[in-house]
Amino acid sequence: MCGRFTLVTNSEEFEATFKLPLVEPIASRFNIAPTQPIALLTNISGNRQNIMARWGLIPGWCKNPDDFPLLINARSETAAQKSSFKRAMRHRRALIPASGFYEWRRPPSGKGQSQAFYVRPRSGGLVGMAALWETWMGPDGTEIDTAAIMTTEANQTFMPIHHRLPEVINPENFSTWLDVIKHKPRHVQPMLGPPDEDFWEAVPVGDAVNKVANTSPDIQERVEERPIESPTEIKQMDLF
Repeated sequence: MCGRFTLVTNSEEFEATFKLPLVEPIASRFNIAPTQPIALLTNISGNRQNIMARWGLIPGWCKNPDDFPLLINARSETAAQKSSFKRAMRHRRALIPASGFYEWRRPPSGKGQSQAFYVRPRSGGLVGMAALWETWMGPDGTEIDTAAIMTTEANQTFMPIHHRLPEVINPENFSTWLDVIKHKPRHVQPMLGPPDEDFWEAVPVGDAVNKVANTSPDIQERVEERPIESPTEIKQMDLF
């Protein structure tokens, strides 16, 4: 899954990556969390636009968001069939600009502390994470743009940390992915899937990232990685 990510960029890098000028500079964000506003690139009336949306998709048919689970991720393998995502997969595909994300490796025994990692493109720069979005309308007519990040199976390199990864769209496929008029889900499905083994770099970071309130760049500083429990240690723990 993807439960936290980052966006640190400037106008020149953003425009070069997404071929879209920024009207206003984007503030650096080092710990973006669910329910917060996020930048979202989509096609509206045939034009690529940058809008803001709440991270956590609410399907249009949802009556009461308070009684509905927070959908921050959508599995790319099944999004076209799931009731919560299939309309967005057909009509409202998007990109979420990111410079990296965070993931936690849980102890195999289920005991002890998890190890946090800051995961960034090995070559640097920005990525466009595949996303789906919906505009939810409340009973009073209030409209909220909401979005979910799509995920894929992890590649072999990342599997020891977590079994899922954010889905990344290659820049040469941005236009096709966003064009929901010409390209149906079956046309874009082949561009989804695990990235190359050397695409991501995982940097062990400290526990400060666990708190949403910690948003300074020092939460990305490399720390000594906690050792992984050996099978012997796990077996001994099971005895108690």
